Amino acid sequence: MSSLLELSHELLHCIFCEVQPADMSALSQTCQTLHSYVKGNRLLHKDLYVRRYDEPRAGDVEPDWEAEVQNLVKLERILESESREDKTANLPFVAERIIKLIETASTNPETSLNLQLLSDYFDDTTNIDAFLCASSLFERAGSEHQRPAWTPELRQASAKMHCLFGVPIDATPTRSSLSMQRPTASSILAPSGCTRLQTRPQGSHVYARSKVYDLRQYTDATLWGPFTDDGTQRVDWEKVEAVMIVLGHNLTKFSERSEGHWPRIWHKPFVGATPNSYLSLPPSIAPEPKEDPDDELMRIRARALSLDAQDPYGITGTWMRVVCFLDYNDLYAFNFSERIPDDQLREPLDIEEGIIDLEEALQVTRIEPPGSGDEDVSEYGEDGEESGDGMDWSGFVGERLPVVHFRGNSRSLHASWDPNANSRIRGTVRQTPEGEIRWTTFSIFHGEERWRSEGIQVGGLRSARGVLGNWFDKDYDMHGPAGPTAFWKVTDELEDDNKTSSSPLAS
Repeated sequence: MSSLLELSHELLHCIFCEVQPADMSALSQTCQTLHSYVKGNRLLHKDLYVRRYDEPRAGDVEPDWEAEVQNLVKLERILESESREDKTANLPFVAERIIKLIETASTNPETSLNLQLLSDYFDDTTNIDAFLCASSLFERAGSEHQRPAWTPELRQASAKMHCLFGVPIDATPTRSSLSMQRPTASSILAPSGCTRLQTRPQGSHVYARSKVYDLRQYTDATLWGPFTDDGTQRVDWEKVEAVMIVLGHNLTKFSERSEGHWPRIWHKPFVGATPNSYLSLPPSIAPEPKEDPDDELMRIRARALSLDAQDPYGITGTWMRVVCFLDYNDLYAFNFSERIPDDQLREPLDIEEGIIDLEEALQVTRIEPPGSGDEDVSEYGEDGEESGDGMDWSGFVGERLPVVHFRGNSRSLHASWDPNANSRIRGTVRQTPEGEIRWTTFSIFHGEERWRSEGIQVGGLRSARGVLGNWFDKDYDMHGPAGPTAFWKVTDELEDDNKTSSSPLAS
């Protein structure tokens, strides 16, 4: 009988492909011959990788397969560990690897090995506590096992993982769940203060709401949106996380009160957080074509199709948007009835919000080169040359994408009588210098722009998760109003093309 070492390399390859990646290190240490065979074997490590994880998409730079396998073996060891201390100590490494696994995952969540693997590991609450609840929010909102990370960068990384996880963590912290809430001037003066319980469980949504409606967060440097306060347009993932938690809490309550007429969203971990994961709903029955369409109509349709083909963001189609807001008297009392230091956090805000659900039909209207001027930057300088966006792109990695303009209509799905619900829409989509996808929209009533929003597409280009951000007065009124908003695409069809309404929410 032949020994293992006498087999051909082809047979050894077939046998070793059945070995678990975690056992490859032990295998290579059994003898010098096997060590020489395993170490540096690109094809073997590639096959080991693609049997357990999604193969990177065509066009991506081919990775170092051996290093990737070793890193993922280490990642899985940490995720399987029962030691909370081990997990916490490895937060930087885990954040980097998980974000990369999501970015390289298959766009189909039903067949993605990466997303299924991560979903299985994050059934474990110790992984949720250690990696998804380490932002600044959980200093006050967390349980005894949920503590903020030790650096601002790691707190941002944890918040980003939470946003990619996609299921808002809104559990009641045990260490303060039934503590007496200290009354504040704002809670006494607010019109809703008399209905507020002073002793109640404090879920993380009350702390997230406090952050979202703190008007000190809305500054020129942040573009009044989910960006850091340094003018660089870097995403502030802790702001995005707070928006997600508030909207998730309100949408869950709205779904429960609708008795099933409004389905739940954001309840499947990691689904839609991958670039290019958006998939249009099946087309409805096409309308009867008009006889002998005129030449002008044909030219308009041809131009629209040409612009859609050039649009890398996939804008044209029907989108769903949710907007939440406070009664203005509550918002004002919360922000201005009591003066506090700039670095002091506001009290948790436990109050009912209003909610508007909208259907928006958007159409690309113009495409400009990458780096074209921002909405608030003059398109041309004094010499007539394009002024650009004024941002530092020296650290940008990847392909620069164009700036795409769009217009459309927005209508309320359950309050069509509300004059503030139905409007015209215009906006732009562009990259930020760190490669995120930034959406700017304006709501237009009776020909006048009234509200503006700034948001980031969670998951990147053409992600199914959609956009999270903030809405506010288009004139940047420091007294508000302002609040959280989200929108996501449901179909490539436009409402005007087919009058049959699409499903109100994407799963």
